[in-house]
Amino acid sequence: MTKILQEKNKLKELQYIPTYDDPDVYWATFDLGCSSALISAGFELVSLEKSNPSKVQFIFLKNNNIEKVVADYWANRLEVKARTFFDNTKMIKNRLYSE
Repeated sequence: MTKILQEKNKLKELQYIPTYDDPDVYWATFDLGCSSALISAGFELVSLEKSNPSKVQFIFLKNNNIEKVVADYWANRLEVKARTFFDNTKMIKNRLYSE
C-alpha cells in the first residue's frame, strides 16, 4: 500500500512496511540452518527482513511448540528428513537472492 502526501509543494510517497515485532505472534532468527529446520518441521516462514544489509532475519509465525523445536535443533535432537532440509535451504537461498 502506498500513499502520496503533499508537503510544502513537494510530493512524497510513503510506503507501508509491515512490522513483525510482536513476540506473541512472531518468532525470528538470523540462522539459515535453524530456519531450514523450522520449515522442514512444518512452521510457516512469514517474511525475510532485509533491513540490515549484512544479514537477513527470518520471521516465523509463533506457536506454542516453536521454541521446543528450536531447542531440539540446537541440542541436535531434532529429526527431519535430510532431503526436505536441503530443499528448504535451497528455497530460502532462492528467496534471498531473487528479492
